[in-house]
Amino acid sequence: MYLPRSLILHLYQHLIRTHHALSPPVLILVALEPDALCACRILTALLKRDYIPHKIQPVSGYGDLSLAGENLVRPMKIDNGGTGGVVVCLAVGGLVDLAMVLGLQAAKEGDDPSGGIEIWLIDARRPWNLGNVFGGNPADVLSAEANGNQRPTDHGIIRGRIQPSYKPGKGGIIVYDDGDIEEDLVAEREAYCELVQMPQIEDDGENSDASGAESESTESEIDERSSKKRKSWSDRDGLGDSDSENGRPRRRRRSNSDLSASSSPSDSGRQGFSTNTDLDLDLRAGTDGTSLSPRPCAKSPSLPRPPSPRALRRKLIRLRRKHHSVLSTYYALGSSYSEPISSILYSLAESLGREDNDLLWHAIVGVSSLELYGRSMTGVGISSSLDAGGSAGWGGQRGEKLRQVLRDEVRRLNPPDPNDTSRELERGDNTGVIPTTARSPTDTSIRLSPEPRFLLIRHWSLYDSMLHSPYLSARLHIWSDVGRKRLHKLLAKMGVSLSQCKQSYIHMDMNLKRDLRQRLLTYAPMYGLDGLVPPAPGAGRGKEGWGFVRSWGWKACLSAIDVAVIVGSILEVGKSGVHTGDSARNWDQGRKAKIELQDEDGKAEGEEWVGRFWEAYDALENIEALKLALPTAQHLHQAILRTGTSLIEKRQIRHLQSFHMAIVKEGPDVSLFTHPSALTKLALWVGEAIAEQERDQRGKIGKGGKGTPLVLAGLNETRGVYVVVGTGGGGGVVDFVARQKRKERAEAKLRIREVRKAEQKRKQRERANQTEEDAEGDEGDESDEDEDYDDNNSGDEDDDHDDEEQGKGRNRFGNAFQEVVDETNARIRTDSFDHCVVEVKKEDLSGFLESLSMKIVVG
Repeated sequence: MYLPRSLILHLYQHLIRTHHALSPPVLILVALEPDALCACRILTALLKRDYIPHKIQPVSGYGDLSLAGENLVRPMKIDNGGTGGVVVCLAVGGLVDLAMVLGLQAAKEGDDPSGGIEIWLIDARRPWNLGNVFGGNPADVLSAEANGNQRPTDHGIIRGRIQPSYKPGKGGIIVYDDGDIEEDLVAEREAYCELVQMPQIEDDGENSDASGAESESTESEIDERSSKKRKSWSDRDGLGDSDSENGRPRRRRRSNSDLSASSSPSDSGRQGFSTNTDLDLDLRAGTDGTSLSPRPCAKSPSLPRPPSPRALRRKLIRLRRKHHSVLSTYYALGSSYSEPISSILYSLAESLGREDNDLLWHAIVGVSSLELYGRSMTGVGISSSLDAGGSAGWGGQRGEKLRQVLRDEVRRLNPPDPNDTSRELERGDNTGVIPTTARSPTDTSIRLSPEPRFLLIRHWSLYDSMLHSPYLSARLHIWSDVGRKRLHKLLAKMGVSLSQCKQSYIHMDMNLKRDLRQRLLTYAPMYGLDGLVPPAPGAGRGKEGWGFVRSWGWKACLSAIDVAVIVGSILEVGKSGVHTGDSARNWDQGRKAKIELQDEDGKAEGEEWVGRFWEAYDALENIEALKLALPTAQHLHQAILRTGTSLIEKRQIRHLQSFHMAIVKEGPDVSLFTHPSALTKLALWVGEAIAEQERDQRGKIGKGGKGTPLVLAGLNETRGVYVVVGTGGGGGVVDFVARQKRKERAEAKLRIREVRKAEQKRKQRERANQTEEDAEGDEGDESDEDEDYDDNNSGDEDDDHDDEEQGKGRNRFGNAFQEVVDETNARIRTDSFDHCVVEVKKEDLSGFLESLSMKIVVG
């Protein structure tokens, strides 16, 4: 089942009304990523305000999810001695059959599979598992549909869509819709529901079209023989005995009796009425003068032959294959990301009237974090820069609309102080200086800021912040000496000396900081850095591309991107981090002695990641913990720059048939990239560098401007596996404006086509009244055919555009990985919720990559 966006309050309000002291706590299963962590913070804040007990269980992958189902979810089932309850899945299980993974299956026929457990599924990953979206019904709905004695509308569910009359608390899986299911999955919903209602028949794999044609030809031959017998009524009477001897009437009676069961009484009544009418017309038209009674006419073989059971079976198989094809096409599109779940949870808080600065800040951090991991509407891949500058994260136009809504919320919840108007004129909102301090010791407000695309600029020097920026380093080729010189020239043109830009940004000269944004706007385009900073708001232009900053009194002032970077680093590396010296020593020791394999199943590693979750969870609302984790974030991004530069300088990036490939197996920072998210950040950095190299060499980025996909493998020596991540899809921006223009063009062409058809009909009527019909008619037909041909061609072009738009450029590495698993004996473990991440045994990597190179990895 799925809950439409307009009914987002329905389930939570029912939970508030029905909760009591003896109710079981709400179980929250959370993925280990910043967006899910922020969404969890919002949800737990709401539950605390309503005095609803809850339990948080971090989940690192499908193995942990299955374990949580066995130890935490199944004991809640009524038939296991529990009392049911609510389980909330945040960024967990949207791509798989959640009931099967959690073990919510009936022990015997007739039992309630959910056991009174209601699962709320909120996930941004796509494609959905359609069994969760349109199935997952409560037990009473399943039994009613099986018995056929009750309509689904009586339960408040219509074809998987929850209605306002639905009464929660009966169990089942409920998916929160962000609007995509209602708008984009109309065909998939129809196909899924039709398949569920179809009877189970065995498809023997025959060509139903060929067999259907064969059968139709056979039936037509039989009809021909019957029509020859019906040339005259007297001949029919004379041949009746011989026919009965040959057994033909018996065959015809058997066929009719078989079909009578499959026809409804109303249909048979209509057929009898039309048949009698035809027979009366035939009698009135007779010329032989023979007196015939109506009774034998009612048994006339001129009755329309209903389809045989075999024909109905073939028709059902064709329809079943058609619906299966719709679902298979949807699953084959590849992976993508929809609206961040922290934004959906903030919408719930806003609908309840509970929004405040804390919840808004969590939503902003969650939305901002998607850019760091390359998550877009075309999967995991490099993000195209926006002309407006600033953030170029999730969703393109749709993402920018979401960020604009968040900016409006910031203005609403943080109105300017009328007493400090003169002081505000000197601050960042008007002068373009990014704020680095609070307004007062008690200031905890959120402000808009023209954030440049630098990294941790408030906590680093200007030079280091520019050097480690993924956006800047790729476009200036920072990995080379020439690129470093270009950076120095840019700073020189801006009038900033190296001694000034290498000191801490907060201690730089105030006049220099005040003019920095304007200088960047002037000189950055000379180096292809058009989106480096957002432009100043002017007439007809708002604050598009502006970021968000929050103050904690005199303690700190951080941007949303800064917090997302720090929280992500805690999840990937840990609060204490990994020191370069220790990592280098371990690497040197590993070269001398063979390391014993430990934790081959990854269980201990998963437990360590879960411990990091609690550190990141606490740091979100503890500014001191965030500040302590700053060196960890800086160390991780320094390692990304070092490792990426090493891969490019040593020419370790190979170009295979359908993607680039690189392996990180040596160096002082190898241990940092055993975490999939850290490896993904490195892959995005390398991917942007490759895209810029392609632009310089060919004048354009490969793969139609999306960039060539990249497969990056990182060695985990202690476990004897490679962590493999595939980034592709590129762009990260779906052009909704262009899509709307194409739709308007298609509608305009349709109107023109209708006008042309009306004009053709008028000309045909005029030609019919003329005397020289043949000559003029031939010429007219030719012109009409030409016009029809043009119209059909234009329609085909529109269809092609629609086909290209659907699934265009999506990341298909998850599909390709699965195909390789099916075809080879490679030992592969798919445990990450991101299906573009897998683990491959060290010995099987070469065969895995060889087989993968023949697959389509980007749609």
